Amino acid sequence: MEEVTIYTDGACSGNPGPGGWGAILMYKENKKEISGGKKDTTNNVMELTAVIEALKLLKYPCKVDVYSDSAYVVNAFLQNWIIGWQKKNWKTADKKDVKNKELWQELIALTKIHDVTFHKVKGHSDNEYNNRCDELARKAILEL
Repeated sequence: MEEVTIYTDGACSGNPGPGGWGAILMYKENKKEISGGKKDTTNNVMELTAVIEALKLLKYPCKVDVYSDSAYVVNAFLQNWIIGWQKKNWKTADKKDVKNKELWQELIALTKIHDVTFHKVKGHSDNEYNNRCDELARKAILEL
C-alpha cells in the first residue's frame, strides 16, 4: 500500500465568517498544494474540508498520515468521539446534534477507503508544512 503524508489547516476571518483551507499532499518526492474557501463558514468546517478534499484526491487506497493542528478533527478520531456520535445517532454527550454531521460522515467514509492515522501538531509554531497550510488557507480567504 502506498504511503502518503497530508498536512492540513483551516482558517476563518470571524467565526462564522469567510474561511479558507489548505492542504499539502506528499507522496515519495512529489508535493501537491491545494486550497479553497467559502464566504460564510466556520473554522471547524474549514478544518474538516481540508482533510476531506485532500483525501478525495487520492486515486486508490493508501496508508495516510494526516497532520492537523485542529484538536476538533484529530481528537474526534483519536478519542473515538465519532464512534460515540454514531452509536448515539449523531448526538453529543449532552444530547445535542453533532455539528457538521454531513462533513463527518464524508470524512468517515474516506477513512474506510484509506488507512488513515491522525496526528496533532502544534499550530503556528515551527512546523513548516503546517505553517504553509495556514498560509494557503489565509490566501484562499483573500481570494473569495
